[in-house]
Amino acid sequence: MNLSWSCPARTILGLGGLEPWLRAGSPQSVPVTSATVLADPAVVGLPILRRLREVLQRSGVRHEMLTVDGPGDLEAATLLADRLAPVYLPGIDSGHAVIGVGGGSLLDQLKIAAVLQANPGAAARLELPQRSGLILLEDLEHRLPLVAIPSTLGTGAEASSSACLSHGDGKRLLIGDILRPDAAVLDPMATRSLPHHLVAEGVLEPLFRLTSLYIADHRGLPTEDALTVALAERLIRLGDELTGARAIENEAESDDLRLELAKISALSHAAWLSLGRNRYSARGWYIANELSTALGVRKMTAVAVLLPSLWSEIAAGQDILGSADRLSAMWPMLRAASSRDLPADPIAGIAALLDAWSIGRHVSPTREQVERTARRSIAAWGAGLPMLGRLRSRDVRRILDRAVRPVDRPTADPFPPDPSMDVGARRHRGLENNDYLVRR
Repeated sequence: MNLSWSCPARTILGLGGLEPWLRAGSPQSVPVTSATVLADPAVVGLPILRRLREVLQRSGVRHEMLTVDGPGDLEAATLLADRLAPVYLPGIDSGHAVIGVGGGSLLDQLKIAAVLQANPGAAARLELPQRSGLILLEDLEHRLPLVAIPSTLGTGAEASSSACLSHGDGKRLLIGDILRPDAAVLDPMATRSLPHHLVAEGVLEPLFRLTSLYIADHRGLPTEDALTVALAERLIRLGDELTGARAIENEAESDDLRLELAKISALSHAAWLSLGRNRYSARGWYIANELSTALGVRKMTAVAVLLPSLWSEIAAGQDILGSADRLSAMWPMLRAASSRDLPADPIAGIAALLDAWSIGRHVSPTREQVERTARRSIAAWGAGLPMLGRLRSRDVRRILDRAVRPVDRPTADPFPPDPSMDVGARRHRGLENNDYLVRR
């Protein structure tokens, strides 16, 4: 259970708001006089970098700009840490800041590199052979002020205390307050070039995060629940607007909506939302992580594939994944927030919403890929580890098979509920709720 509260990153709306922060010298109260800007290759040449240069020059901040690319593994993070070594030598009160401009992968690399540079011993933790996909980074020294400017939507990497690290043919999840940037600059100019499908996925990611928090917790937490539902409802409205023709055609309106989405994405990592909740409640994330890696697809594609199946399992009584009662309570609120005529059934409803937002959710993995995903999910996140709890390989395999079941599936349900499920919860079970899974 998460009973602690941590200080969030300072959220700055628009690059113009960065100037006061630079003068104030947050968090060491030393004005920033020099900076290293690390940019994703995808943003090089875009207006956001030119605007950042103008802000730094106007603030009297000397700066150099480096392009960062790489696989996102420990070797790449270590090389980046080595590139940052000269600016770390004077110490954290030197008036130097590191500014990252890019997507979630770039920001994760930068966060990890900053930790490695300030804490040489941290590399040993990340290199340590272990089957767990989770590594906690605690009791580490602070590093230079870190500013994150996201050029993608949804990940919230600019405000989170976590980062993904590629490892072998999978990924590890790092968690620790040291990973949270000191400031997050949200500017719609940075996301203006995003294609429509990535904007839609940028709505899905925080929506998945928030619904997982709410549904996975079997207890009612009035304040935390109200905050979570309010943000999720706002996301539904934004998703409908952002995927509508009007927003796509109107750049100014799209800018405003994307800024709202960026704010909620950052807020979805707020400690208040998870206060008192199980920190590993978003169990679908761990399975989606492995499916994404196995198939070589984007994380949100994997989430879209799995989400209706996950909700089907919850409705059927698989309480380790979440509460059927809380799923039934949350969906009507989300449905009412949408401008679309969505089905009353939460499973068919979330599938219809994903389709309405044109988020791809049909994949055709081989049987071997499904088996490997199930095995890897349990090896890295379950079998005694708290992330997947008591879920077994057959449970994960059933979720995957239901999500990617071919059109010519048998009429009988080949995946009967686990005998340990609550009998009363089984009333929600039925293939009629899963017909959407086979549409192409």
